[in-house]
Amino acid sequence: MGTYVYTAKRDRSGQFNGELVADSKSAVVSELRRKGFTVLRLEEKKAAFQFAKVFENARAIKPRDKAVFARQFATMISSGLAVLRALMVLEEQTENPRLRKLVQLVREDVEAGMPLSDSMAKHPAAFDRLYVSMVRAGEAGGALDQTLNRLATQLEKDDSLRRAIRSAMAYPILIAGFALMVLIGMLLFIIPIFSNMYKDLGGQLPSLTRLMMGVSNALKGYWFIIFPVIILLVWGMQKLKKTEQGRRGWDRLKLRLPLKLGEVIQKIAVARFSRTLATLVSSGVPILQAIEITGKTSGNSVIEDSMVDVKESVRGGESIARPLSRAPVFPPMVTHMIAIGEETGSLDSMLNKVADFYEDEVDASVKALTSIIEPIMMMFVGGLVGLIVISMYLPMFNMMNLVK
Repeated sequence: MGTYVYTAKRDRSGQFNGELVADSKSAVVSELRRKGFTVLRLEEKKAAFQFAKVFENARAIKPRDKAVFARQFATMISSGLAVLRALMVLEEQTENPRLRKLVQLVREDVEAGMPLSDSMAKHPAAFDRLYVSMVRAGEAGGALDQTLNRLATQLEKDDSLRRAIRSAMAYPILIAGFALMVLIGMLLFIIPIFSNMYKDLGGQLPSLTRLMMGVSNALKGYWFIIFPVIILLVWGMQKLKKTEQGRRGWDRLKLRLPLKLGEVIQKIAVARFSRTLATLVSSGVPILQAIEITGKTSGNSVIEDSMVDVKESVRGGESIARPLSRAPVFPPMVTHMIAIGEETGSLDSMLNKVADFYEDEVDASVKALTSIIEPIMMMFVGGLVGLIVISMYLPMFNMMNLVK
């Protein structure tokens, strides 16, 4: 239930304002029309500020939530439920409060006569361009349930890939964090003990020892400057990555990362590109629109720029594979399989095979990368600790001279 503020008129009488408590906008419109009024303006009255609402709106809508919503929606539609009735059911059973609120808004718009895809387009936080375009294609082709099933599969594949990468990288990140805490702890608490002892003895200390003591003193004396500067640098990098130029530079840099990290990122981008384009093509989205959406949702500006060239080439009558072959981010196997798919009229099938292949490649590459990174991280931690220990014990080899 909500309170709605409206402006209405009847026949030739003047306009008047009012408020009405109802379940939805459509319910308000129906009630006013029943009384013979014409609605000129209708808005939901803003509620008072509530901290609970702030936290509810801040909760992210995860890809898993979107995939479950699409799968449940498809199941209901294929079972014969009308779109409006399915939305009502989904509104009641959706667990994520933010997504539930958006589903309610979509349901109200559909109830008022707006197409489902147009209503979803108003809420990009839950329904991005890929989501909206596929729903629109399903509505136009009369196969909304099939399109939603394909969409759910696409979202589930993306989420599975993301989870696999996050799970594989969790241990190396944990080791790196532990190493950093050990380093800071030794610099702040262990080195000062040795520093005071060596200060009383006098004499010239080894260069490595003096370096470590200098770092420790700087960290202890200026921590209130050093840590905020580090935080500001990290924040600045994040802000820079959100700019167009920063994002493009970061995307190019990611593809050149050492230890085969760049190769893994390239495979992830190619797998996502192939799966998205296959899903759009098989759902009946026009090829030019599908190419544009694929570029926008690829997650990498290098592929996005390539899709601009592909779109212009296809508009000019050229194949998809030819301009892709000129983009270094796409391996030859991808362009050859796409060319075969175009020649045989089975582009979506070929793209799905490419996506399956590269998703398996990503899984294997991430496992191999993890097996390489783990010993490297262990050696890194051991090296840090060993360097500090050696720097502190070096003067002890010359302790007798210092005592004398």
